[in-house]
Amino acid sequence: MQRVLKFTKYLRDFNWEPVIYTVSNGEFPEVDNSLIAEIPPGIEVIKTKIWEPYSWYKLLTGKSQKEGIRRSNIKLGKDISILESISIWVRGNLFIPDTRCFWIKPSVSFLINKLKQEKFDAVISTGPPHSNHLIGYNLAKKTGIPWLADFRDPWTTMDYYKDFKLTRFADKKHHLLESKILLSASAVIVVGKLMQDEFESKGAQRVELITNGFDESDFEDAQILDTDFTLVHVGSFFKRRNPDALWKAIAQLKKINHPLLQHLKVKLIGRIDPFVLASIDQNDIGEFFEQIPFKPHNEVIKFLNSAQILLLPIDDFEGSRWVLTGKLFEYMASKRPVLCIGPTDGDAAMVIKETGIGETFAFDNQNGLFNYLIKKHDLYLVNELEREKNADVTKYSRRELTRKLAQLLDEI
Repeated sequence: MQRVLKFTKYLRDFNWEPVIYTVSNGEFPEVDNSLIAEIPPGIEVIKTKIWEPYSWYKLLTGKSQKEGIRRSNIKLGKDISILESISIWVRGNLFIPDTRCFWIKPSVSFLINKLKQEKFDAVISTGPPHSNHLIGYNLAKKTGIPWLADFRDPWTTMDYYKDFKLTRFADKKHHLLESKILLSASAVIVVGKLMQDEFESKGAQRVELITNGFDESDFEDAQILDTDFTLVHVGSFFKRRNPDALWKAIAQLKKINHPLLQHLKVKLIGRIDPFVLASIDQNDIGEFFEQIPFKPHNEVIKFLNSAQILLLPIDDFEGSRWVLTGKLFEYMASKRPVLCIGPTDGDAAMVIKETGIGETFAFDNQNGLFNYLIKKHDLYLVNELEREKNADVTKYSRRELTRKLAQLLDEI
């Protein structure tokens, strides 16, 4: 959502007028009304209704109809009920490519009429949900309009793809649809270098890298750092990104009664998977943690600006090297050191090293994290805990990234 919003905010600076097509209803994990103020005045926003199967899912699993659906609500793995297992199978095998698939045909019909009435120069589809790309594909096929397919995440190599209990038929259909998008779009846009390599290996003729970024205007307030030695994480904290080695390093510091524990506070802002909380309890370090519920984006920025260190755990799964989470770029803008836990040869690690904004440790590097905390605490005590002075993040500003998007639109 941030990516689309910021492109919309700055496209006019480069002689493109965006028109947004989206749903008038639908399931969202969170709603942040503070961001409405960032929509440029006069932008045309078209909304149509969508039918999604989540009301059936809630009825089947006994959830409240008012409860928002998020990835952590849909349990994966061994410890799930028969009804949960059935619902996951249905989700993966009957709703292809995703639960927004019932929006495709009515959207194509609606937008073809719109294109007949008004002149548009290009279409951008952004996914997931990948149903959006199928809307873009059909519009381009039926009208010949230039079309960009913007992938914020991969498709068949996404971390939870294998958890949907796919039949051979469903798996084949996902791959065929993915290939159809990659081979048909005027250009494909991706957020990371390794995803670019993947899509090129699958035959896409033109794959352009436009990462996520940060909006400088969001970070104009003066910084007032926490008095505690704080590690701050913002956003959903899923089971797969649980940094067990970090928790063990803190437990090790507790075992030797290290002085830094007098100042340590780990702030987790947003929704936290129960597995993560259980892992913290198992390491007997709960007293050093503060849980803060979901906050609007403008309030989240204050936590980023005041943190001593920003915590960036990467999801631990087979394809974790390509993960380049959007929050990394907002961490950039905060000018605070970033502690990343994930593949040291992954996209996130490469960006962190290139910009000099922090350090990356492997998932199991408990000893490295132990020494890192001690080293950074020593700097904190003398008010010298900063990131590298030569850190240059200019090219990751939202405006500069939108410039790249506009240039690509000009070309197609």
